[in-house]
Amino acid sequence: MSKANGFFITGTDTEVGKTLVSGALILKLREQGIKTIGFKPVVAGTYQNAHGETQNEDLETLRIASHFSSNEVSLCPYVLNQAAALHLVAQAQEVGLQFVMTEAFQTIQTCADCVVAKGAGGLLVPLNETEDLGEFTKAIDLPIILVVGMKLGCINHALLTLEAIKTRNLQIAGWVANTLSEEMPRLQENLQTLKLRMDIPFLGLIPTLPKALAKAINSPYSIEALTFAAKHIQLPQK
Repeated sequence: MSKANGFFITGTDTEVGKTLVSGALILKLREQGIKTIGFKPVVAGTYQNAHGETQNEDLETLRIASHFSSNEVSLCPYVLNQAAALHLVAQAQEVGLQFVMTEAFQTIQTCADCVVAKGAGGLLVPLNETEDLGEFTKAIDLPIILVVGMKLGCINHALLTLEAIKTRNLQIAGWVANTLSEEMPRLQENLQTLKLRMDIPFLGLIPTLPKALAKAINSPYSIEALTFAAKHIQLPQK
């Protein structure tokens, strides 16, 4: 495993499995006796649970994996209610994102041995008029794990994301392939193409979740789903 005190999880797009991989990695690290918690710099989109509490499914998944009860520790400094482009929602709510995100990450580092920070959308998602999530990634200085959602177009998206990571001189620890709700045609051939073209460690292929473990709308992943995913990936090596 990397000597760094955590990982930053980015993806080729939104809805490609970053939350599932983040939770699974937290479980694997905790299995090794490493106190690990999740963090997300900003979320957009909330819902009301059965008790009328405002929640976000990504944050609740990170709480479950981190073994935290609701509101025990703040895992995210910015919770935006509308599920839309971050910078646009932030502008509408007159919220400035970058500085407080970095400060919150530094605070949460003091609560654990290792932090798994989950990005929002892709690496170049704008935060405001001049900054994007890649700059936050550079500021927290964690090695990146790239999640590739295995669907038509993923090869191009994966290679473009990897090129952006390298261009910005960011650390990268490896990549995970995530099979989505429906297995893509020629999955293994696409996987082999990505292995040949991406010169970074391959950390595993997560199969489609069994129906009994599938995540419902407006709900987090179950611990069983995270455990299933964890069995199919490996931690980056030193």
